[in-house]
Amino acid sequence: MKATLTKIQNFCKKPIVHFLLGFLTPFASFFVTELLVLYMLGSSSSSAVAFGILWSALFSGLVLFLPRLAGRIVYGLLYFPLLLWGLAQIGYYQFFGNLMWLSTTTLAGEGTNYLGDVLSGFPFLWWAGLVVLLGIGVAVIWFFPHSPAKILRRLPYLACSALCIIGLFVVPELIFLDEQDAYDPVSSRKTVYNTMSSAKEVYDITGLYQLLARDIWMNKLYPLTPGYKADVTQQLSVTEAFFAQRGQFSTNTMTGAFAGKNVILVMMESMDDWMVTEEDTPTLSRLMAEGVNFTNFYTPGYGSARTLNSEFCMNTGLYLPTSGSQVFDYLSNSFGQSLAAQLATRGYDARVFHYNSASFYSRKELEPAMGYTEYVSYMDYTKDSEQLCNEQYFLDREEVRNIFFREGPTLNTIITRSAHLGYTYNEITGYFALKKYPHYKELYKSEEEICARVKAKVVDDMFARLLQELEKEGLLKNTVIIGMTDHYTYGYKNMEELYSHSGVASDLLLEKVPCFIWADGGPSVQVDKTLSTADFLPTMLNLLGVLSPYQYLGQDAFDPRYPGYALFPDGSWITDGVAWQDGQILMNEKGREVSQTEIDEMTRLSQNFRTVNNLLLINDYYKNALSS
Repeated sequence: MKATLTKIQNFCKKPIVHFLLGFLTPFASFFVTELLVLYMLGSSSSSAVAFGILWSALFSGLVLFLPRLAGRIVYGLLYFPLLLWGLAQIGYYQFFGNLMWLSTTTLAGEGTNYLGDVLSGFPFLWWAGLVVLLGIGVAVIWFFPHSPAKILRRLPYLACSALCIIGLFVVPELIFLDEQDAYDPVSSRKTVYNTMSSAKEVYDITGLYQLLARDIWMNKLYPLTPGYKADVTQQLSVTEAFFAQRGQFSTNTMTGAFAGKNVILVMMESMDDWMVTEEDTPTLSRLMAEGVNFTNFYTPGYGSARTLNSEFCMNTGLYLPTSGSQVFDYLSNSFGQSLAAQLATRGYDARVFHYNSASFYSRKELEPAMGYTEYVSYMDYTKDSEQLCNEQYFLDREEVRNIFFREGPTLNTIITRSAHLGYTYNEITGYFALKKYPHYKELYKSEEEICARVKAKVVDDMFARLLQELEKEGLLKNTVIIGMTDHYTYGYKNMEELYSHSGVASDLLLEKVPCFIWADGGPSVQVDKTLSTADFLPTMLNLLGVLSPYQYLGQDAFDPRYPGYALFPDGSWITDGVAWQDGQILMNEKGREVSQTEIDEMTRLSQNFRTVNNLLLINDYYKNALSS
């Protein structure tokens, strides 16, 4: 036995064996992290595994080339942040079905109020992975290999890292050998990789470490290079071609239906379609039945923040960028095409009303950039948590009420809060709503459903009160009220129950939400055409009789030439009762024949739509470009 151990020890002391064993210690920890993320994101990409091997070997060679103490420190500075980044990506994907760009971390503070609800929804494997991989990292530091004292004997580690760097440039060329040109409108893997059009799609090609490296290069370093502006300008032809194929907009039977009226736009936070019922939300049900009701309205989740995405889009006609930059990078852009800016040309004064502070989502800067005169935060008037839960606060507080009912014409945008996650008895808005309506605990079975429906009731109360106050102020006849939701109830944890409530069987179809436009004595129209958040702005401008000189990403719902569709950032689409995602038809309500030609055309349109959305922001398109 002793002789056997001696042989093993002598074998391990051989230079090549010592090199390999030492190398495998840090390598395994980095690579296991990559594999865990791949597994939990449901990816089986061989190219992602290849990139993971190269990056793990690169990191290992680097830390082992250094003296042992320095290697330990650098290892810890690499391993633990990358581990936490990978686990954060898994958690983010659990809720949003996409991955984060590095810039998404700038919005982390906005989600801290809901951190408990988010963490409680993570699966056991996530927590187990956190504990095990943290333990592995500590063990690697504790048993960190002893490297040779002489630097020449450590050079093989450095050579290994150098070879891996070369490999990181060679591998993309190998895996894209059969791919089309980088800017082909059809979304080949090469197109996705080069344009960084979607974090999850890039990840499925690259894995965790290469995605992060691409993100840093494309969104932090490359924009500083001389070639960046020329590259972006070259892509303008895609934008021009996108708009040119539509032709000129012309008026229609609904043009000016609400011309000259005051506008109240309510972004109903998380107010899902199944939450609007005659029993729980009678006012909303009546407004939808009496007004212009969009029955197939979808809210695609572009960018990294769902509420901000819809808020920005309903105001500017643009979704958040999908390429890794944040909308805050473009606040110096010209948004002359926005709802507030276009109404300002007709003498409107625009204000935003919300409970949260002006620093949240940088609304102090964002709202003026979109053309609003002021962001009115209830926190500037009260610190009482119960008052801040009251959706009717802007009507109860005299100073805020005086701003709201100022001399017209006016655009008042209200951002509600109540229906947002979490759906538990001890969540602050749920507690407030159940205090007002305690009998709701007897009406529904699950805690989540009880809280969701009673929260919706509180929002409905605000609409009922708003109608009363408009009548009292003599403004009802001259006001149009819009209700639109920013996203579905994505914080609802019982997905089987959520699917049942919505009557759907996939995440994509959950994106359908309420959207209506109502005016006293106004038209009563049910619009079944498939629409999305991007269509809201051109539709609303047409209804108000504002003939904007700008081209918009979306289109007027009442334009007879527009077939209507919802296009999603992952290339999925919905049109005319058909939903398509990941190479398969998820829904075909009319049972019609769907040809491969239609699938190809819609997929191409979806990819162009996403590309053009990003380019409109990057190029500050609306600063100079007017429709011809």
